[in-house]
Amino acid sequence: MSPSPGRASAPAPAPAPAPDACRERLIRAATEAFRESGYRASIDQIASLAGVARQTLYNHFESKEDLFREVASGAAGSILVTLDDEAGDLRERLIRFGAVFRARILGDEGLALYRTVFAEAIRFPELARTFFENGPGTTIGRLAAVLERAMKEGQLRREDPKYAAETLLSMLDCQDRTRRLFGTAPLPAAAERERVARIIDCYLRAFAPAKNGKKP
Repeated sequence: MSPSPGRASAPAPAPAPAPDACRERLIRAATEAFRESGYRASIDQIASLAGVARQTLYNHFESKEDLFREVASGAAGSILVTLDDEAGDLRERLIRFGAVFRARILGDEGLALYRTVFAEAIRFPELARTFFENGPGTTIGRLAAVLERAMKEGQLRREDPKYAAETLLSMLDCQDRTRRLFGTAPLPAAAERERVARIIDCYLRAFAPAKNGKKP
């Protein structure tokens, strides 16, 4: 039956979000909640942030633990740093890498992620190991491959590439993450650039190729 003259038809209901879109919205909400409250964040809090009903969350995730695993898995990828850009010499590449690496681990988001995963490492040891392997562990592997190639080309002295990569990451992290975790403000942009360059120069001196067959 056609609507009566003069009467406006009722507006059509808004379409329900696609399942994938709803899942992504839940993950974003859970990421925010876990960063703010840690694992103490409640299902109701997450559902509210996502703008969905509690049951909708359970339609996508069996439990809060399942959702936390999903968030941690995605977060591990967010701290990966690549060295795909081969422009410039080794020093320039490592400075670019160092700047991106420090921005990710020392920024507010990276620090919140570190606090959350570290605090739950005892509760979820397998998750913590997976997080390390998919995030920092993968970065170590990629960096080690670049350093190994530089060693073969004579730009660095021969050394275990993994050890060389871990040493560089430790220097880039150094005490700055500890300072940031205890509330110290980040360095101004110019001072940050200078610090990264000084760390890389120190590293390159320590791993300089041997002269006349002798270690430096």
